[in-house]
Amino acid sequence: MSWLDRMRGLLRSNDELASADRQKRAAAHGCDTIDACTDRGRVVLRGTIDVLTVRPRQDTPWLEAELSDGTGRVTLIWMGRHEIPGIEAGRELLVRGRISVADGARRVYNPHYELL
Repeated sequence: MSWLDRMRGLLRSNDELASADRQKRAAAHGCDTIDACTDRGRVVLRGTIDVLTVRPRQDTPWLEAELSDGTGRVTLIWMGRHEIPGIEAGRELLVRGRISVADGARRVYNPHYELL
């Protein structure tokens, strides 16, 4: 590693360091990267919940969690749920499901998940 590479490493922001760490953990477990996911593909993702929201949809609540793996973001949606024990901001998850990409937004509906 050159001197210049070491200096760049020292000047990275906390967000850049956290992003790189998320990418390493996902790659170490053989997970897909969010930025490489295509519409209707089956995915296995590992990342951290950044935002958690309950959105009312007509008479049914939707629990939405924004998951980041350091390469991108995907919204995980559990229809008919207003909370799930253990699903909270800052929590790391392993999720499996079919991804949907519409208007540049990635979503996985009712994913299977594992709390890490």
